[in-house]
Amino acid sequence: MTDEPTINVRILPVTPFQQNCSLVWCRKTMQGAFVDPGGETERLIAQAEAEGVKVVKILVTHGHLDHASAVADMADHYGVPIEGPERAEIFWIDKIVEQAAEYGFPPARTFTPDRWLTDGDKVGLGELEFDVFHCPGHTPGHVVFVDASNRVAFVGDVLFQGSIGRTDFPRGNHADLIASIREKLFPLGDDIAFVPGHGPVSTFGHERASNPHVGDRARGVG
Repeated sequence: MTDEPTINVRILPVTPFQQNCSLVWCRKTMQGAFVDPGGETERLIAQAEAEGVKVVKILVTHGHLDHASAVADMADHYGVPIEGPERAEIFWIDKIVEQAAEYGFPPARTFTPDRWLTDGDKVGLGELEFDVFHCPGHTPGHVVFVDASNRVAFVGDVLFQGSIGRTDFPRGNHADLIASIREKLFPLGDDIAFVPGHGPVSTFGHERASNPHVGDRARGVG
């Protein structure tokens, strides 16, 4: 018999890029957060109300438009702090206004996190606790949130089912991305389910076994 999970997650694809914004909350306290609110603020707010979640913070993995264009508006609406990403991500956060115009998004606002995160930090949410991993490669200040107790991670655009994040953007680095996945994430356990920035949920074990870019066979391991 296994313990009941103490976390609830609703995955809400938003924007024309279908980015997976996650509404995450502690089942005991009903305190929650949005991870990467990239747009469609009214829909996100309505979902939190429907679930009875008290939003107490906004969590951000990285500063790309589809993950962060609604961060400022959501933080203002709830009057809550923004936590993440890592400080190097200011490079992308500062470009949000021009990115929105370039890609035909509604006007977006830049923001300054109330708490920049770094490798080894912890983020609390009700009785939940997330370990923070700085996972550069897709972008320089990308972070990943891992709830070790509930065996779930929110990885942004680092890793996908069957794929990995792009590294052809400014300040991307392919070698850094591979190291982030294989040296920081995979050792956490095959059983950890992860919510990627786009597409379906997978597990670290599935990707380690079969991912054509970063799996053991692809990297000549085993």
